[in-house]
Amino acid sequence: MPEINVNSEKIYYSHHDAGSEKNLILIHGSGGDHTHWSEALRELEGVNVYGLDLPGHGRSRGEAKLNVDAYADVIEKFVSELGLKNVVPAGHSLGGAIVLTLALRNLEWLSAIILVGTGARLRVAPAILEGLKSDDPIPAINLICDWAFGLDAPAPEVQRVRDIYLYTDPLVTYSDLFACENFDIMDQLKEISLPALILSGTMDRLTPVKYGKYLAEHLNNGVHVEIEGAGHMMALEKPDEMIKAIRGFLF
Repeated sequence: MPEINVNSEKIYYSHHDAGSEKNLILIHGSGGDHTHWSEALRELEGVNVYGLDLPGHGRSRGEAKLNVDAYADVIEKFVSELGLKNVVPAGHSLGGAIVLTLALRNLEWLSAIILVGTGARLRVAPAILEGLKSDDPIPAINLICDWAFGLDAPAPEVQRVRDIYLYTDPLVTYSDLFACENFDIMDQLKEISLPALILSGTMDRLTPVKYGKYLAEHLNNGVHVEIEGAGHMMALEKPDEMIKAIRGFLF
């Protein structure tokens, strides 16, 4: 994986170069890394794809942030360092909050946004936040994983995601979820006019479908697509359906 220094933090990212003028940036959710997006999406034909690990996640160095704005600063600097234009950021959960924050900044390189399993306001169960800071964070991690998938999620993907959470410092995941808990732009959505694709899993217990519907109703240019049978980790549970929706939006 290539790397780049962003604010003195070494950021690793996957890169699929399609020779396109359009750039898709994949921003993962709390406690995750770029592999929370399917390999097929990370190698999507017809568009250059960048799947980064946020600071303190995956192979990236640096520290996790305690607020969404700080993560948005990282993405803005990442884009600047690579000199990208015509960018469509796709954000999952915390990543979606980051994308919405970027959209509020009226950045000239943004051409559209993709919001996956996210909302204008994100709340986290106290048991998870408290558990991640306890002497035994395993029950909180198990709770996250239990709620993250739909009933028919592929067992290997469930185990792989669980392994990522177990490998990640629980305080990193805590920082991410703390940032989510304090995110709320419900009253600012009308300021966003960019074309927006909003994806919701019908079995998502962490960010239910109503979150996506609210975004679609209050953004100026949003399209809401429900992915039947998918839970919160829809990119890994229903990759074909998700890619179909994204391709239809991009092309």
